[in-house]
Amino acid sequence: MLTQEMALIIRDELLLPAGRVEIRVAGPSGLSLIAEVLKGHYALAFGMAKTDSIPPCYTIATQCEIIDFNLLDDGCLGVVLEGQQRVKILSASQRKDGNWIARTLGCHNWQQEPIKGEFELISAALAQFYRVNPALFELYSDLHLEDASWVSQRWLEVLPLYNRDKQVLVNQPDCHKTMDFVLELIKSHANHNI
Repeated sequence: MLTQEMALIIRDELLLPAGRVEIRVAGPSGLSLIAEVLKGHYALAFGMAKTDSIPPCYTIATQCEIIDFNLLDDGCLGVVLEGQQRVKILSASQRKDGNWIARTLGCHNWQQEPIKGEFELISAALAQFYRVNPALFELYSDLHLEDASWVSQRWLEVLPLYNRDKQVLVNQPDCHKTMDFVLELIKSHANHNI
């Protein structure tokens, strides 16, 4: 398999394939990294922060594309990223400007599969979540609420879990454990509100 060098953006949030996130980029080194990616010098990977680690992120990251950007009121750059492909970070080094460059290897994305039976509840709950969180909803032109993999990954991105707990689910071979986890969470929340 081919390895690829990628610029690494590290944040305390999760971005998975087909997911979208808007990040704030400030300072000369951050803006320089975005410029290098836009010029085609590097592909871009988004890693979830991990304290006391070199590089300071988990080894499974997501290759992503810059799909939009705009100038924010504070003069920083708002960049919208869309996840494309899971990658494993094999090694990484920090440049003098503070940015990380990683050697990566492509990993398998979760396969699409239809949502069936009681799992339709997690799809309906995600639709409701987006209705009450319009800033997240606006990032997407289409919601793929019929796809178990898409729905599961969007839940992992937004659930308030510890990063290490999210990583346990991210590292599964498919979306089934995440679907079970989210369904149980919704059911227990519904039972508490009765």
